[in-house]
Amino acid sequence: MARTALAELSDKIMLESLTRILSSNTVPLQESLIPFIPHLSNDPSLLLSVLSSPSLARRPTTLLSFFKWAKATFPLSHIVHSPRPLHCLLPSLLSHRKFPDAKSILCSFIASDSLSSLHYSLLHPKKTQNPTPTRELLDTAIGAYVHCCRPHHAAQLFYKMKRMGIKPNLLTCNTLLNALVRYPSSHSIHQANEIFKEMVELGVKPNTRTFNILIYGCCLECKFKDALEWVGKMGEFGCLPDNVTYNSILDALCKKGRLNEARDLLIDMKEKGLFPNRNTYNILVCGYCKVGWLKEAATIIELMTQNNLLPDVWTYNMLLGGLCKEGRIVDAVKLRDQMENLKLLPDVVTYNTLINACFEWGNSSEGFKLLEHMEEKGVKRNAVTHNIMVKRFCKEGKMYEVGKTIDKMKESGFSPDSVTYNTLINAYCKAGNMGEAFRMMDAMGRDGLKMNSITLNTVLHTLCSEKKLTEADQLLESACKRGYFVDEVSYGTLITGHFKNEKVDRALKLWDEMKEKEIFPSIITYNCMIGGLCQSGKTDQAIEKLNELLEFGLVPDQTTYNVIIHGYCQEGEVEKAFQFHNKMVEKSFKPDVVTCNILLHALCRIEMKEKKLMPDQYTYNAILGALMEAGRINEAEEFMSRMVEKDEIVDLPLKLHKAEETVVREAPNEAASSSRAPNEADSSSSAYSEQISELCNQGRYKDAMDIFDQLTQKGIILNKSTYIVLMNGLIKRRKTISKAAH
Repeated sequence: MARTALAELSDKIMLESLTRILSSNTVPLQESLIPFIPHLSNDPSLLLSVLSSPSLARRPTTLLSFFKWAKATFPLSHIVHSPRPLHCLLPSLLSHRKFPDAKSILCSFIASDSLSSLHYSLLHPKKTQNPTPTRELLDTAIGAYVHCCRPHHAAQLFYKMKRMGIKPNLLTCNTLLNALVRYPSSHSIHQANEIFKEMVELGVKPNTRTFNILIYGCCLECKFKDALEWVGKMGEFGCLPDNVTYNSILDALCKKGRLNEARDLLIDMKEKGLFPNRNTYNILVCGYCKVGWLKEAATIIELMTQNNLLPDVWTYNMLLGGLCKEGRIVDAVKLRDQMENLKLLPDVVTYNTLINACFEWGNSSEGFKLLEHMEEKGVKRNAVTHNIMVKRFCKEGKMYEVGKTIDKMKESGFSPDSVTYNTLINAYCKAGNMGEAFRMMDAMGRDGLKMNSITLNTVLHTLCSEKKLTEADQLLESACKRGYFVDEVSYGTLITGHFKNEKVDRALKLWDEMKEKEIFPSIITYNCMIGGLCQSGKTDQAIEKLNELLEFGLVPDQTTYNVIIHGYCQEGEVEKAFQFHNKMVEKSFKPDVVTCNILLHALCRIEMKEKKLMPDQYTYNAILGALMEAGRINEAEEFMSRMVEKDEIVDLPLKLHKAEETVVREAPNEAASSSRAPNEADSSSSAYSEQISELCNQGRYKDAMDIFDQLTQKGIILNKSTYIVLMNGLIKRRKTISKAAH
């Protein structure tokens, strides 16, 4: 057909011709449409007429092909970039249940719809002269907006359905709820809860998946009480909790160190007839490793095996991570070898964990060897691997190497992510280059990456370190207003900063503000508060916070106990410090080197300075014994040397030997005792230790010390527990002497 003849045809005949050709299956579509290109170009409305053709509505696949051809042929046409062709095409696709195709073209349009014209046309069909959207269209559009990471646009479409009295399907509701709770904004989770109420009012019956999504949202905000309330409401809608329900809460509890509550929940889970699955056990392993309870984690792995649930790579990676956290690199590498022996191939997570630990604990050469070994085993680096290298070079200040690493990262197909930027921001903050840090934050935004809580907390920490507390307060306030996830670490950082700068009232106000916003503190945040109160001479208030965290089911760690003990000692309440220490020991608290150091320092300061009492040989021997008990042999030797140099000890014939956690006391005459091997204990040493302990129990400390001095003169090896007994005797004796001094 000649082009001049085509130009003279009426629109009606042209439409009929196009319809006839599109209805024919004999000629390839693209070839048959070539003659119509000029007319379609001059008259864009013809495109809409074809897509709206009633006769072609029965051929959705043909219409879709025509639509795609038109987009490719007329890329600069205004009509192609408007939502009108979509509104013409979608009814045919949806009526023939071509939902994946409908969602696909919606997603394609949304991705380039910078003005949100499609969204506006769906919300205001009359204003845009488009047909009123159907339930199927709105359901599909909600899914498309969620897919394009625009859950709030999707939520507005849900409310449009509510206003129209249209009942969305359950899949649509669950898709929207899931997108909202996972979106990095505190407002989104609140909106998800509101939408749940609306969907129920519309007659949508939720299922277990619905509740699991809402429970997950509560766990993200550490609102465990709310999460359990949702579990209780499930029965009202004929739903039963499943393993996913409990695993979500268990995971969140374990991540916050609330292991007691996790145990109770596990019991409740079993009472409900649900048996822990591999994910349940893995969550517990992860929780135990997080707080350093590696033996308990290993016990869980044994329990898994007993229940015919073989540990997987993820299980071993968690335990391996726990070992690396404590710097036990050799044990971690052995565990990797054990994995291989069990035919569990170490994955990129395994190697990333080991490599990162090597760099963190100053063993860079081993880290690079693992990188080579990783490549030899065919395990490809991922974004995390590159970020580990970025962190290492940032730590060493090798910014040129950082740039090269990021280039390699891009060459490998990985774009810098939030972790990359956060690492760079952290490096610039530590270097005091806040200008460059803020520039990185801007670059992060330009790359479409939203500042998360890690970014925020990094900058907050630097501002507090530089005593720029006003700026830190303003940053926190603006982050809250902008809907960023502000977590307990954000508040803990500011609280610590204000305590250090003696702004106690502001610190306490921030704590209250955090609780009002239902941001629940972790054990680390409680430690910030407890440490600040103790530092400010408010140790009794710190005890109140300790009781509070115990009520919440949190497990105190070494830091919690040590800061309280230190607080009492700073206030001169050494008796209270030891009473608290003993009480905590009864509750399985294991004193560490820091604990010992705090108590010894307090004893020396209080007895020798405040009471103006001179130390005697008894005092020094007890302190030396405590240092030996803590394994601090070098410090014990240094302590003894200082006392001798100051001529504060006339007769302290001590020579220390480190051998299998024993202490050797030798006589001044080395020739007389040379026949005794350092590791050889006198056969009567146990009897002497018992005798000393008995005398101390009777309060006869002077007699106990006399025997102790006689034994040291003879070079007899004593049981290490003897020194702890004498240490306690020192405390009781100090009380008696103090009273006499007054």
